[in-house]
Amino acid sequence: MLKRFAMSIAATLLSSIGVSLVGGVAQAVQLADGTVYFTSPPRLVSASTTFNSVQTWSATYYFTLNLLENAGEPLQRVTIAQDEGTDTIRFDPKQIEAFEGERNRLGAKIPLQATVDRKTRSVSITFDPPVAPGRLVTIALSPDQNPLYGGVYLFGVTAFPTGEKTHGQFLGFGRLHFYESGPGFFRGSIFR
Repeated sequence: MLKRFAMSIAATLLSSIGVSLVGGVAQAVQLADGTVYFTSPPRLVSASTTFNSVQTWSATYYFTLNLLENAGEPLQRVTIAQDEGTDTIRFDPKQIEAFEGERNRLGAKIPLQATVDRKTRSVSITFDPPVAPGRLVTIALSPDQNPLYGGVYLFGVTAFPTGEKTHGQFLGFGRLHFYESGPGFFRGSIFR
């Protein structure tokens, strides 16, 4: 009885800000202006690369996201924007893929559409259909080549729920470190 009363009060309070409860589980957050938020945003689990040497041609960068069971909304879109790094890394939208699972245990391929904005150094991935809550998703980006110069490169990851008007929620930075070869390394050549 007390539990039912508490749930009723919680539902009343949450509905005043646009959160609905179904079976005691939050379904989504929608503000009065119609903006949709995740109840619990996805988590950036990891960022890694297959090759961390500068100027490598066949590297793949993996960004793994955990879309929580209580997300409230499916994952519609993800943007990955290069925030730091001395060289701009370029991506071909036709080479962008996404899979269920983690890098070392990739599952089924997830259909998507990808665009690249060279001016903002960002990639936008739209899932079609959106990814349901409770799944682990890995996005694979294949750069034209690794950067020319070594150092730390940061990629900001933002997730968007489904809806006409959505709020992107920043998940954090994927950090990739690229290394130059030993002494005498200069732009891909080793001079002795």
